[in-house]
Amino acid sequence: MTTMIEISNIDVAYGKVPVLSDVSLTVAKGEIVTLIGANGAGKTTLFRALTGVLPKSRGSIVLDGKDITRMKPDRVAREGLAVVPEGRRLFGPMSVLDNLMLGSFLRLTGQGKGAVNEDLDMVFDLFPRLAERREQLARTLSGGEQQMVAISRALMARPKVILMDEPSIGLAPIIVREVFDVIRKLKESGITILLIEQNARMALKVADRAYVMEIGRITAEGDAGDLRQSDIIRKLYLAA
Repeated sequence: MTTMIEISNIDVAYGKVPVLSDVSLTVAKGEIVTLIGANGAGKTTLFRALTGVLPKSRGSIVLDGKDITRMKPDRVAREGLAVVPEGRRLFGPMSVLDNLMLGSFLRLTGQGKGAVNEDLDMVFDLFPRLAERREQLARTLSGGEQQMVAISRALMARPKVILMDEPSIGLAPIIVREVFDVIRKLKESGITILLIEQNARMALKVADRAYVMEIGRITAEGDAGDLRQSDIIRKLYLAA
């Protein structure tokens, strides 16, 4: 199976303060791999390191065979890593359609509008609500609808991998279930996803494999179903 992301022994520090230590993980093509952990575990730091926002003091990151360790964020995006950031980060004064078209910006010159329009049809099939609200300003949408736009914007880039950072944060439980239903649909379509998530219960239900991060280190990894049954994981992350 083709490896799409390979993170090997990376260290990241804020100044002289170490935040990530010897972190390694892999994501194969078509997999959903989740990284779970409590607040402050280092999950978002890893997100920033992956996307090129934070420098790495040691180790390497390879995306589909290409070393992206030292690349800037715009170059990482061009190499095929699309992000669904924590908090959605939409352009509120712009319409849903304009936000989606921004996701396809890098493709317009090379592939033209025909391919982009096909992808618009695809995301509107996935999210019929967005088709109804295509001219509505993004800031007027509900939190769940905004998350749909954020996921669709990433899909519009036709990425090799989608990196999702806490997609359930700040959403009502019924909307959280809806978002994870969408992630399942993406999995069925063969989309490769690295899911960084605090909601361990939902993440482990949808993922193929999982890593657990504590205080900047990977402390457990394995099949997501097996980890759901692990006594220590159930006690720390799945307690009702």
